Amino acid sequence: MKPVSSPSASAAAERPPVGLFSAVVVVAALGYFVDIYDLVLFSIIRVESLAGIGVPKAAITDEGLHLLSMQMWGMLLGGILWGVLGDKRGRLSVLFGSILLYSLANIANGFVQTVDQYAWLRLLAGIGLAGELGAGITLVAESLPKEKRGYGTMIVASVGVSGAMVAYVVGVQLFGWRNAYFIGGGLGLALLALRVGVFESGMFEQTKEANVVRGDFLSLFTNGPRFYKYLRCLLIGTPFWFLVGILITLAPEFGKQFGVQTPVTGGLSIFWCYFGLTLGDFTSGALSQLLRSRTRTLQLFIVATAAMVALYLFGLQGASAAVFYAVCFGIGYAGGFWALFVTVAAEQFGTNLRSTVATTIPNFARGATVVVVPCYQALKAVPALGMVGSAAIIGAVLLVLAFFSARTLPETYAKDLNYVE
Repeated sequence: MKPVSSPSASAAAERPPVGLFSAVVVVAALGYFVDIYDLVLFSIIRVESLAGIGVPKAAITDEGLHLLSMQMWGMLLGGILWGVLGDKRGRLSVLFGSILLYSLANIANGFVQTVDQYAWLRLLAGIGLAGELGAGITLVAESLPKEKRGYGTMIVASVGVSGAMVAYVVGVQLFGWRNAYFIGGGLGLALLALRVGVFESGMFEQTKEANVVRGDFLSLFTNGPRFYKYLRCLLIGTPFWFLVGILITLAPEFGKQFGVQTPVTGGLSIFWCYFGLTLGDFTSGALSQLLRSRTRTLQLFIVATAAMVALYLFGLQGASAAVFYAVCFGIGYAGGFWALFVTVAAEQFGTNLRSTVATTIPNFARGATVVVVPCYQALKAVPALGMVGSAAIIGAVLLVLAFFSARTLPETYAKDLNYVE
């Protein structure tokens, strides 16, 4: 790595640091809010929306998993696209381009009439959703003073994940599934009006003037130590989408398996999980600042997540619905290291690759669902395992790998980010 300096970029270099509640933090937080709203909206209204377009009740689970996989494939593709563009064209262009795409896709989702239409639009929405978080975290991390980066990303995450709770209220309690998509798209388009007053990262402007290759995605795989670091960053985030994609999305099915006293709904399970996640992201961000350590905080939260997964899978037999939702809240709180994980990934790499990493890493972690779901379905077919045993095996493997990765990555608290690979 080497520091960046460019006389022709002195204006960008001398730009004063922004505050915690500046336009860049507010826009990134609100963008993530709408991003999460759309990302989990399908899981919340999965049953209602598929039934609404005529899918038989017996096929809803399989069709729902198919649509979820299409969305995640879109995020895999979009992660690479937006990540490279973020390093080549700038963080702002990705931030607002992704918001525009997923907002228009959201609106189009409200008009679907067939499963095929729904699937392709979830793919398109996934591509759009892939760009916002990585661009936002990168922009905030490069704009705030290094001692306050954790607080900035904490604000982005805490505001952002609360979009899931709003999605539940809008989609289930107030307006129905089609209107929920229209509202999400409208919120995104309205957010674009806030682009005035948001400036590009000064570090990116310096790197743009320097003679250095930017956004070289393949370079993450051609250098051994760099790839190993990238892989460990990725493995930290994969358990989260096991939690959401399997345990919480399929909460109604698990509730029946556990003999929960009253029927469990996917919408309420997601609501309580993301309520916990909102508080967990706030806590993990603040704790990483107080401990002056990102990696120790990650390890604490991964261990807590393992405990909550064990409680969910083996401690809810015959429980009440209230207890089930409380455990969903606990899973969300313990799993509230998502934004911290993206922050750590961004802080591990130089400015010429930072957007590529910060955008591809969370989307590859989300996209791991396309591997986790088939593995879960294959293991579930083994009579001795069933739903609970298969989920336990997958969860154990992912959490052990995540803990090892967090334990072995270099510490990045207050690290100077003004360098290139």
